[in-house]
Parts: sequence; structure tokens; C-alpha cells
Amino acid sequence: MKGLVIKNTGSCYMVKTDGGDCVSCKIKGNFRLRGIRTTNPVAVGDNVEISETAPDGTAYITAIDARRNYIIRRASNLSKESHIIAANIDIAFLIVTIKEPETSTTFIDRFLATAEAYGIKAVIIINKTDLLDEEEREYADALRYLYTSIGYDVITMSATSNNAAEGISRILELASGRIALFSGNSGVGKSTIINLLIPGIDLKVGSISATHHTGMHTTTFSEMFPLPGGGYLIDTPGIKGFGTIDFDKSQVAHYFPEIFRTSADCRYHNCTHTHEPGCAVREAVENSLISQSRYTSYLSILDDATDPKYRKAY
Repeated sequence: MKGLVIKNTGSCYMVKTDGGDCVSCKIKGNFRLRGIRTTNPVAVGDNVEISETAPDGTAYITAIDARRNYIIRRASNLSKESHIIAANIDIAFLIVTIKEPETSTTFIDRFLATAEAYGIKAVIIINKTDLLDEEEREYADALRYLYTSIGYDVITMSATSNNAAEGISRILELASGRIALFSGNSGVGKSTIINLLIPGIDLKVGSISATHHTGMHTTTFSEMFPLPGGGYLIDTPGIKGFGTIDFDKSQVAHYFPEIFRTSADCRYHNCTHTHEPGCAVREAVENSLISQSRYTSYLSILDDATDPKYRKAY
């Protein structure tokens, strides 16, 4: 039978078959050892083949169809393994907050670069704007301007306020009929937004640590839900960091659209934008035509790509 992986529970996978049934499936031990260095060889969004082979009727995933794309990150800062967040995605929504918790621009840029690498349209949602003072609102406006000027859609909203409808309407407009991934740090309001997008789903909403001002995990495993206007929403656990993996250092600049555009004017075609004379990118940074934060993020990913312990990790 063929089916779509709609939930990962850690020990098994829920697969919606082409006939509409939901089947709990496992994977055999040797399936994990086919040269795939990931913590999860099967991901939500995968199209798979399943068979009932065990005497007790247990179903097993026997094959994964070729993926169109996926969002992947390094499993941990010191790990050589990767973690596939979800597969076969049409659009990825990254939910960020200015405070409670604060989302770093490095996290944002690493997520966006990964989406660019796998050809996935990315949208930024700046949530919890009702919590911001005047200075913080100016920073939020600056972030919105930065990313829209690069070419990304940016939605600002407060999911808990009475004027959330405009943001929700825009999200549904972009996600309708597509497979949409929702991701972000823990505590950014992802579950609250999803509850508004899919009435009656009633996802558990977490709280913010008073000590560390960081989010508490509420989503434990990735799961796919039908959207009211068609398509699917993939809810994912909150993540603290986003380590890139297996990027070719000569390609990293391609995943920063404004750096890639500017690099056409560099003196050398293979310029790394770190030290070479006649580098148009570094000149643009010095003249504030490319943001310092984006350039810093570019350099951090370049460091990952250069470090041999993070190469060929899956």
C-alpha cells in the first residue's frame, strides 16, 4: 500500500493510506542503516510504501518515495547527524518574536538559507507585537523592512489580540491548497496561531519561563493536519537552534539572495566575500547596502560548511 506520513510519535509513524485509512507503522532495524545519517530516516510529509508483514498485523514502512525537498538541520551543535524536520513542503512559515522569547537574526537567517537551498518558499511571521514598547516596535519594523527588501513575505501580528484576523487571513491565503510547514523557537506562539487557523484543533499552548524568558515545549512530535481551505499544515516541535549541515561553501552565498545578486560585481567569480580584493559584497556591507546581521549569518554558515566534522553527515 502507498500512503502519506502524517505523524511521527518517536516509536512509530501514522500513515494515511491512499484509501483514507490511518495505519500505525514501524520501520525495521535494517531500514535505519541504509547510509542515512539522520535521527529520523522517515519524516512527516514522506510518501511511503507499507506492508503488513508481522503475525500480529503490525505494518512496516518498506520504502520512501523520492522527496521533492525537505527542511533539515543539524541534530545538535556537536552532532554529525541531521534531523529532517519535514519533507515535500510547498511553503514554510517561520514564526519569530522580538521578546518572550527573542528570536535571533542568526536563527532566522539559517532557517531561510536552508529553505533557499531546497527551493522552498519561506514566509516570516513576527508574532506577539502587542508586547512591544516603542523601541521594540521600531526594531520589529526594521526587521520587516530588512526581509521584505530582500524579497520575503513578512506578516506582523499578535495571535492573542482582537486584531489577529488580518494576519490569520493572510496566512491562510498563502497556505491554502499547499503543504505548509510551521516552525520556530519554543514559545513564539505557534500553537496559538495554528489553533486560529484550524478551529477546533485545540493544540496545547505553552508558557514562557520567567527565569530564562524562553518557551516551554508543547509540541513533542511533528504532525500534519488538514487545512480548512485545502492542503495540509505541518506542526513541528519548537527548536532552540538551527545548525546547517552539508552545505558546499562555494554555494552558501547562493542562499542569501541579496549577497548572491551583489556577488555578480565581485572581481573574482569564486569570491568567498571574506578577504578578497575587489569584493562587491564586503563593500556593500560597509555601505549598509547589505545588513551586517545578514553578513554575519552568512559567515557563520560558511564556518559550518568549512568545518570537516559537519560535512557529509547524512
